[in-house]
Amino acid sequence: MKINVNRVELLVSAVQKAQYPNTVVPEIALVGRSNVGKSSMINKVLNRRNFARVSATPGKTATINFYNVDNQLTLVDLPGYGYASRSHEEIKKWGDMIEEYLNGRPQLSQVALLVDSRHKPSADDVLMMEWIRHHSEYAIVFATKCDKLSKLKLQENLKAIIETLDLQDGDILIPFSTQQAECVDDFWEFIYGCILDEDDEEDA
Repeated sequence: MKINVNRVELLVSAVQKAQYPNTVVPEIALVGRSNVGKSSMINKVLNRRNFARVSATPGKTATINFYNVDNQLTLVDLPGYGYASRSHEEIKKWGDMIEEYLNGRPQLSQVALLVDSRHKPSADDVLMMEWIRHHSEYAIVFATKCDKLSKLKLQENLKAIIETLDLQDGDILIPFSTQQAECVDDFWEFIYGCILDEDDEEDA
């Protein structure tokens, strides 16, 4: 299987279940705190400059964005959580939106948690990891913005991420930077692994 990343389109920006696209291919959802770098990651791995909108304002993305990739995969960009400056009503609305998708989307193959490599994971990150662990055989974590750290500091912070999120054998932690081409290969290796796992389950 080979995915052509040049064949991509935004299917829909949804705020409720009725707006989700009617697709059958596996979905990989990216979730994390506001401004953790989900949109930047999508642009990088799809080799597009401004395909996914990158906002300088944390908490700006308020929709679930579905990106069709070569009719073989859908990348799903979930709204960022944990931005304190939003009202309680907005935070609850976004939380309900995320929960509705995560708990009711049969196409969902894997949820990848993005955390900022420069900081210790937040309480919200820990809660999201607990959800992922409850619903998945293993956890996938991308530590973003790792180019902003020295190699020594990155290793220290990766250890803190492992400890805070209680990552276990079988879980996967991938440092990611939009400045490093090899990170794109690491991302697609993860994607192909998820899709192959899905195919194996269907053949079983």
